[in-house]
Amino acid sequence: MNTTDLTEKTENNNAMPRIGDFAPDFEAVTTKGKIKFSDFAKDKWVVMFSHPADFTPVCTTEMSGFATRKSEFDALNTELLGLSIDSIHAHLGWVQNVRENTGVYFDFPIIADIDMKVSKLYGMLQPNESETAAVRAVFFIDPKKKIRLVMYYPLNVGRNMNEILRALEALQTSDKYKVAMPLDWKKGDKVIVGPPKTLDELNDRLNDDSLEKVDWYLAKKNI
Repeated sequence: MNTTDLTEKTENNNAMPRIGDFAPDFEAVTTKGKIKFSDFAKDKWVVMFSHPADFTPVCTTEMSGFATRKSEFDALNTELLGLSIDSIHAHLGWVQNVRENTGVYFDFPIIADIDMKVSKLYGMLQPNESETAAVRAVFFIDPKKKIRLVMYYPLNVGRNMNEILRALEALQTSDKYKVAMPLDWKKGDKVIVGPPKTLDELNDRLNDDSLEKVDWYLAKKNI
């Protein structure tokens, strides 16, 4: 094997899961018991997210945000799945500590990734940020277990729960109606219809008064 082949092989082995890839399978211990990801949340979307460490300030605000808005994820047929490189005992202690102090209960599974197996599998460990704590990654995974959107945040910046929910709803709406979403789209806004691919479709587009036409290639509609 020459140097180029070896380099390519190494890069492929260390590649992070990308949009369009099937989510790597794994087995793990969580605060809700053992799971095998391929069997988890059948026929549902999954938002899997990592946090750097239990009993830390930013992570507590984020996990509380997921917990207090869990009903919104439920309404979108979506399961939450957390992760950090902590033991199951640390997870349980943190869940109880937050519940006692704030009344917020983290009622979703949190992976105890003490051996870093899942963190490495999903590219959550990024050495230039930290070699022992997962960055704040978010993976949007559809019911076919395909990765549809990935977000990464550094250790010192909390995520935006409104954006996570907005992105999830945008993905689901796009799938359902075969449309695209413009900048800042939110539920109730007009969506973008695909551009015409033939002259006949172009002429139909120009004569369609139901569309908001910015130009022939950019048109919006209500759904």
